[in-house]
Amino acid sequence: MPDILISEAIEGSAVDALRSRFDVLYLPDAWKSPQLLIDKIRCCHALLVRNQTPVTAELIDAAPQLLVIGRAGVGLDNVDVEYARQAGIVVAFTPDQNAISVAELALGLMLSLVRFIPVADRDTKAGNWNRRRFIGSELYGKTLGIVGAGKIGYLTARRARAFGMSVLACDPFLSPDNVLLADLQAELVAMEELFARADIVSCHLPASPQTSGLVNFACFERMKPGSYFINTSRGKVVSEPDLLAALKSGRLAGAALDVRATEPPQQGELESMPNVILMPHVGAWTHEAQGRVTVAICEDITRVLEGRPALSSVHQATPQRLPVR
Repeated sequence: MPDILISEAIEGSAVDALRSRFDVLYLPDAWKSPQLLIDKIRCCHALLVRNQTPVTAELIDAAPQLLVIGRAGVGLDNVDVEYARQAGIVVAFTPDQNAISVAELALGLMLSLVRFIPVADRDTKAGNWNRRRFIGSELYGKTLGIVGAGKIGYLTARRARAFGMSVLACDPFLSPDNVLLADLQAELVAMEELFARADIVSCHLPASPQTSGLVNFACFERMKPGSYFINTSRGKVVSEPDLLAALKSGRLAGAALDVRATEPPQQGELESMPNVILMPHVGAWTHEAQGRVTVAICEDITRVLEGRPALSSVHQATPQRLPVR
């Protein structure tokens, strides 16, 4: 019987190391079938997922021997974390390992928006040479608003500071004397003030009932005409109809989204707008980040199965239940 079920495409030397120590059942498409997951997880001690496997209460109930759920990434919106805690199961994740990659993408999207890089590329490849059409703006001297100043938000802001931007931050978990804010020379403000003052807003919020639709029409209405909005966090924190309305009205000069409310999304008006950059949720998809993520989560699964505490867990670091024999 397998010790570990891997239900998504997670590969690399760290996974090979798991195979050398445990019986691993690798089913990279299992996330598509809830019933297949239930059938295969019954005797497993560990489950390794990315963000596509719905780790529901029903799935947890079907796994009486489960000791640890390993989430290869930082977002936990696909895992019923509270139900797992009540069941005594460790939920391990990788909160820092992909932060640099996401922050670098956010900066790349800022530059792409203010310098019209994607649309100018397409226009030039079509045989044109429209220099005057693509007069852009500098990031230097502009104000960046960071909504959610955790590790990724901090790294994004730090890179923006190197471009000569000033930083506003909004995060209910930070105090004005936070050392990271001091390092950024950032000003901690309310969300309403941030949207009103920023030239570019970059969103770095987790998905939760509290953040669902948090960035909406009222936020976009406060933004300066000609400002920009970027989301590399989770699609559901933004009301896409409200964002579309702000773009169509001219309130926003452009937007860049790496994440969507529904993934993959259906084709709509956002896909046809030249001042909108859309990416397929690839913020963390670099060779370096995925290598770090896989190593870290495989290490924590190994630790838990060998009776040691996980290094990065949401609640308890060791399981609070004994597997059913």
